[in-house]
Amino acid sequence: QVQLVESGGGLVQPGGSLRLSCAASSNIFAFHNMVWYRQAPGNQRELVATITKGGSTLYADSVKGRFTISRDNAKNTVYLQMNTLKPADTAVYYCNVVQWWGQGTQVPVSS
Repeated sequence: QVQLVESGGGLVQPGGSLRLSCAASSNIFAFHNMVWYRQAPGNQRELVATITKGGSTLYADSVKGRFTISRDNAKNTVYLQMNTLKPADTAVYYCNVVQWWGQGTQVPVSS
């Protein structure tokens, strides 16, 4: 059993930045790809960013150039640095690895 705990969400103004963290209860990130998803009200969950166990990254077109996914295996933590946030980025953000999901952290972007 793996537990994932997201943190770092909160209200931010358009143009602002946040860094989300996803801490795992084991070193599972070193062996598997890790994904950040988000789900806006009324919408389906969508993939935001992926980091492979080899360190390669992949982003949704909507966040390319603004978001950065990174990983600290020593801390069993994956991060999502979000810059130049837009109201369209408002969602609950979830981390996922294999079949395990975090509880989500809310990111409202509003003035």
